[in-house]
Amino acid sequence: MDTPLSTIAVVGLGTMGAGIADVLARAGREVIGIDISDTAAAQAVAALEASTARAVARERITEEERQDVLARFRTYSDLQAAAEADLVIEVVPESYEAKQEVFRALDGIVRPDAILATGTNALSVTRLAADSAHPERVLGLHFFAPVQAMKLVEVVSSVLTDPRAVETVTRLAQDLGKEPVAVGDRAGFIADGLLFGYLNQAAAMYEAKYASREDIDAAMKLGCGLPMGPLALLDLIGVDTARTVLEAMYAASHDRLHAPAPILKQLSEAGLTGRKAGRGFYTYAAPGSGEVVRDALTPLTSAGAGAGRAVSSVGVAGSGTMASGIAEVFAKAGYAVVLAARSQEKADTAKARIATSLARSVAKGRMTTEARDTTLALITPAGSLDAFAEVDLAVEAVAEDLTVKQELFARLDKICKPGAVLATTTSSLPVIACARATTRPQDVVGMHFFNPAPAMKLVEIVRTVLTGDDVHATVREVTARIRKHPVDCGDRAGFIVNALLFPYLNNAIKMVEEHYATLDDIDAAMKLGGGYPMGPFELLDVVGLDVSLAIERVLHREFRDPGLAPAPLLEHLVAAGCLGRKTGRGFREYARR
Repeated sequence: MDTPLSTIAVVGLGTMGAGIADVLARAGREVIGIDISDTAAAQAVAALEASTARAVARERITEEERQDVLARFRTYSDLQAAAEADLVIEVVPESYEAKQEVFRALDGIVRPDAILATGTNALSVTRLAADSAHPERVLGLHFFAPVQAMKLVEVVSSVLTDPRAVETVTRLAQDLGKEPVAVGDRAGFIADGLLFGYLNQAAAMYEAKYASREDIDAAMKLGCGLPMGPLALLDLIGVDTARTVLEAMYAASHDRLHAPAPILKQLSEAGLTGRKAGRGFYTYAAPGSGEVVRDALTPLTSAGAGAGRAVSSVGVAGSGTMASGIAEVFAKAGYAVVLAARSQEKADTAKARIATSLARSVAKGRMTTEARDTTLALITPAGSLDAFAEVDLAVEAVAEDLTVKQELFARLDKICKPGAVLATTTSSLPVIACARATTRPQDVVGMHFFNPAPAMKLVEIVRTVLTGDDVHATVREVTARIRKHPVDCGDRAGFIVNALLFPYLNNAIKMVEEHYATLDDIDAAMKLGGGYPMGPFELLDVVGLDVSLAIERVLHREFRDPGLAPAPLLEHLVAAGCLGRKTGRGFREYARR
């Protein structure tokens, strides 16, 4: 089991199997591709021919090297071809029956020292190994699609796996230029264990008609920096595959967050399994195509348009980073801005922060000196909300405390002129509670900006049951004018982004609590396997553990789901004053500035 893996058989030549074969052949291994479908085998060969041709065109390899790679990949329709393989990787459909049939057959074919690996992303490696005559040589080798691009490989051990086998395939993964992460046998492992719960919640959110598929996907891409929205990703993975993974996860965890959303079953049984079928959550130009085409659910470009109110001046209440960032955004778009704080000194300090930000933009060539001066001239600092008397739109960006916000809205109600739109930037509190603190709840709306406001493109527009149509139209128009992307959602805890993001973060903490994986392995898995810009623990420390805990509590209180209860480790760290980067210690320790 500790011999070099020079000849490797790949059983199952679908997209994943073909990708694995491609990577192995390029790395100098002799690859035996096995599939009962001649069509699948031919497509795998064609895919390798195409990918290596592109590599030649980009001068990454020579034509001679390309021919060597192609010669190393041979395809067969019979498992007997695996007889001389040092390692066999099965990538057949996610079914115990299908995989067990392969493993039972391989027991009578391969050499005694050959390693058998399952490419499952959800099924129990232990259960598959136990059905083998030699369970000690069975492990999981979970690649991520597209295999050529994704760096993560999860090496999964069961309680029966020989450590030498793990060491050998770990070295192989490193030779392939991958980042192997060793994990135990648990449904979903690290990356999919966190990813699929999030995808499931997104499907349920869409099914509940809380937000459109386009807005859900745009919110997660723009608000979290993800490479794909969750519904588009489900279509890419395959709705049926996602349902299978979630079923396996739910069977192991009994966590309601893993219980497959009914829409996944409906789409699967209707044959609407995503890109491969040409239709899933979205409709595609053809089966296998990634080109989204218009269908009956595609919003019109004029969706949400209507008779909005005229807005030429904006009041921003607050003196923190978010308030100054929002004021900067409005002034850059040409709005006259009143920046009001609890004192003139605080307001002046906030404007000085904006001046510093604009100076950086000038230094980086993103803004001219004239534009900077024009922007600053549009901002008037004020030490009292009384300066909001004539603004057309008042935006509060004060502390995330409902009592504080309600008191502020009661004051705005008395100060602002009739017809002024009143907006809260809350990330988790009920907008309706702010609206009911006024005598004009129809004028109140949520405008949830993301930090840092000048850089982040997303604004969640939160409409309450009392928000007027013209008020909704107004904030959509304003959001477009300040060059942000608006997404519509209703007034419930977390809106779109936080309602999907924080359960994922909470589940990552639970993994550490249960000693399943380390902080570093989890962060690496989500960055390398999921394409996330930051791992969950990096992100928690940046956001602040106290802020994260507050949002988790709001979500748990609103939805009453036991799976949303804040992880005890998060509560303990907050109680200990370990709040993340701002205190020098959170999940990790940081150098004091």
